[in-house]
Amino acid sequence: MTPYVLKLDMIQTLALASLVLFAGYGIRRRVAFLDRYNIPAPVVGGFVFAAVALVLRLQGVLAFEFDTTLQAPLMVAFFTTIGLGASLSLLKIGGPQVLLFWGLASTLAILQDVVGVSLTKVLGVHPFLGLIAGSITMTGGHGTGAAFGKLMEETYQFQGAVTLAMAAATFGLVSGGLIGGPVATALIRGRKLTSGGASSGAAGDARAMGLDSEIDTEMSGEAATAYRLLQTMTIVLVAMWIGSLVSRWLGQYVTLPAYIGAMLVAAVMRNGADATRWLRIEQRVVDDLGTIALSLFLAMALMSLKLWELLDLALPLLVILTVQVSMMAAFAYFITYRVMGRDYDAAVMAGGHCGFGLGATPNAVANMESIVERFGPAPRAFLVVPMVGAFFIDFTNGLIITFFINLVK
Repeated sequence: MTPYVLKLDMIQTLALASLVLFAGYGIRRRVAFLDRYNIPAPVVGGFVFAAVALVLRLQGVLAFEFDTTLQAPLMVAFFTTIGLGASLSLLKIGGPQVLLFWGLASTLAILQDVVGVSLTKVLGVHPFLGLIAGSITMTGGHGTGAAFGKLMEETYQFQGAVTLAMAAATFGLVSGGLIGGPVATALIRGRKLTSGGASSGAAGDARAMGLDSEIDTEMSGEAATAYRLLQTMTIVLVAMWIGSLVSRWLGQYVTLPAYIGAMLVAAVMRNGADATRWLRIEQRVVDDLGTIALSLFLAMALMSLKLWELLDLALPLLVILTVQVSMMAAFAYFITYRVMGRDYDAAVMAGGHCGFGLGATPNAVANMESIVERFGPAPRAFLVVPMVGAFFIDFTNGLIITFFINLVK
């Protein structure tokens, strides 16, 4: 039986994505498991909608046809805000520890791609699957997964890439939340580590190290006015405009995701503004715009998933992801802990790195909060891990992924 095809235009598709997003918020509030492991609302709503759409399609009742014209601009806008957040002045606040952890996170991203691609040769599947189950989703999460999945589908005709990426990213989020606590606990108890400082909790940890007083000078104060919002939107749009020209030029020599040019231009604009003081960029407004763009982009990407595309590659994907989780636990236990100082804070950072390296920064923070509730405060960990996760790793990971795509294509 042929289903009735419901065609949605650009605005209708965006409106439905908004509804799917808020449905995801509602579901997540009511399902403790989803909230505990910080599964993003657009992922929840998008997967539920995609599952319902699949059933309706299989039953011959209804099929959806979306106009996803706005999906690409939303993706580019999000990564442009990542570039605007990459302020080198933050490195002065965090000091050598931030550089060390940034280096560790970038090294892990490279290892994830090497392991992923190597396993695809053993399993006899396309190397792109190894990248999808590598740093694209493990270090990158859902946003990076959807972005590069779209690139693989449209440029290289690797069908099902977005669906596979969303499944891998969700697996990583849950796994990162599960292994972070045990890894840190094993280090703390096995080496009899103790907390060295007093603090009033996670927020207090950051403030004790000067994070809020230094970074949030621009973030806090008066609520963003319409003028500030319009100014920040203009900065983002100009960076996207110039960035599209940069991407077009670089695209003559290397395959790049659409956002790379805009992200690089935005980073130059941000650090130029910091150095010359000719323009004040409100980081809080930048973050809000980035959240809006990412949420709508993900909702649109996930609600249009073709879940049946998972069937053929589900087993190889699971094998690669299982190895990635094991490697993450070993990396955090043996490398992150040692490089970051072999003390209590380093153990907490190792637990945070599990959430960070398999999912997202909120997972890392959730892991660390559960650890310090039991064993005591770790102010250095709460400075370093969120700073690298929020401002730096997406920048280097994008470049790492781009290198590997051009290597294995």
